[in-house]
Amino acid sequence: MMTGWQFDVPTTGSKHLPPDARYMEALSSQGYGFEVAIADLVDNSIDAGAKDVVIHFLRDGEQLVSLLVVDDGRGMDEEALDVAMTIGGRQSYDAKSLGMFGTGLKSASLSHADAVTVVSTTKRTRAAGRRWLMEHAKTGFQCDIVDSDFAQGLVDRYYDKPITWQGTIVRWDGVKDFPKHGGSGQTDRYLQRTINKLGLHLGLYLHRFLARADFNITIAVEDVLTGTVYLDFGVEPLDPFAYPVTGAADYPRRFSAFIESLASQVVLDAHIWPPKSNLDEYRAVGSVIDRQGFYFYRNDRLVQAGGWNNYRQPEQHLSLARVAIDLPEKLGDVFRLTVKKSGVDTSPEFTAALEEAVDESGTKFAQFLSDADSAYREARRRVGVTRKAVIGPGKGIAPEVRATIEEELPLLPHEDTISVRWDRLDNESFFHVDRKQRTIVLNKHYRKAILGGRDGSLNDAPLLKSLMYLLLHEVFEKEYSGRREKDNLQLWQSVLVAAARSELERVVDDDS
Repeated sequence: MMTGWQFDVPTTGSKHLPPDARYMEALSSQGYGFEVAIADLVDNSIDAGAKDVVIHFLRDGEQLVSLLVVDDGRGMDEEALDVAMTIGGRQSYDAKSLGMFGTGLKSASLSHADAVTVVSTTKRTRAAGRRWLMEHAKTGFQCDIVDSDFAQGLVDRYYDKPITWQGTIVRWDGVKDFPKHGGSGQTDRYLQRTINKLGLHLGLYLHRFLARADFNITIAVEDVLTGTVYLDFGVEPLDPFAYPVTGAADYPRRFSAFIESLASQVVLDAHIWPPKSNLDEYRAVGSVIDRQGFYFYRNDRLVQAGGWNNYRQPEQHLSLARVAIDLPEKLGDVFRLTVKKSGVDTSPEFTAALEEAVDESGTKFAQFLSDADSAYREARRRVGVTRKAVIGPGKGIAPEVRATIEEELPLLPHEDTISVRWDRLDNESFFHVDRKQRTIVLNKHYRKAILGGRDGSLNDAPLLKSLMYLLLHEVFEKEYSGRREKDNLQLWQSVLVAAARSELERVVDDDS
């Protein structure tokens, strides 16, 4: 029986407990987004000193078959390759490396593919390769050794594009995100959507590297049988601080926050964007809420794009405020980078330090927030029109459209958003207003005609859904419709049903 509290737990020895094979399955279920996973692979290329990285989508006619990330970095011999493919295997990361945990290659790859093959060559060694099959990884830590002739052949395939004397190839097979059936233009639509998102993500998170003259990322699409190159373009940097003119005098301004446990200053470069910017550098980052706040960098790699990290709540009036922070070499307990490098967890000590942060004139960091708020409000005042606050858009409306609506219209606080979805309705109705569920329901009968025969998705028909939101959002602000509003709803139903039927007839005529 314990007689008093013991501050240290006594032990009698230790025991080796190797991981269960199912650990591999857990490792691959960390919620890596597709773009985040690819960015993790490019990080490895940068750590290897690569100057050129090619992200290669390979297709066989209408079917996508593989995805490869190829670089001209230092490459690996067989011993280094074994370390790289070991779960938790740690290479000798230095302070300037982008890698940290030794899990990114495996967990990022097996989150999205049934098999990951790594082939590498150095200036002094022939090509060697290893492969993880997810089905084998679940039952034991058995990594396949790739046939040396095949490995050399894969390296030769990418000779001078970009591999010359050295380099590494990461190949994904059985990519879960690829369309199962490529017909009806599905593959082309998938590639257009995915490559656009991937280019924006890499352009943003690696913008400091891409701004250098000696580093390039290329995204390409090729048919493996015909050799036809469908796409080949370089990723452009997307600098979240690249505005042509500042949004407020005296900005950007540099503040310093002293972190006592690190015994060092953390520099806060505060920026105020000009109002109503249409540049991708401003809008492509995310919604009004998402793109304001802290932009953390580690070794020039963006690891968090926006967010206030418990310092304050985001709000529309601070949508112009962005702060660049280069993380110190030693993070201590103040900053903790997520495994996916898609965010930074900060301690209360950082929040407290922000309260005391000052610039060289002694002005506190809080003044920056006030100045950003004033810049936003002044721009609204100059317009001369105060727009009425609305219930915000929700699911079913494309994120980029939601972001624009949130930028253009003030939102009513503490209100559930208005969703838009397709469902079965009487053919005499084009839409239904579901006040209780805060949903605009569109008649599924007309969906294919409106989409021009294309397959539907959650955020399809952005033009139609935007117009329906603008037409109907005020209806949700009332408990019931008055006589005039009921008449308008009936008018809109009649006109839209007639237009939808006309679209339907055109589709039938085209098919016949």
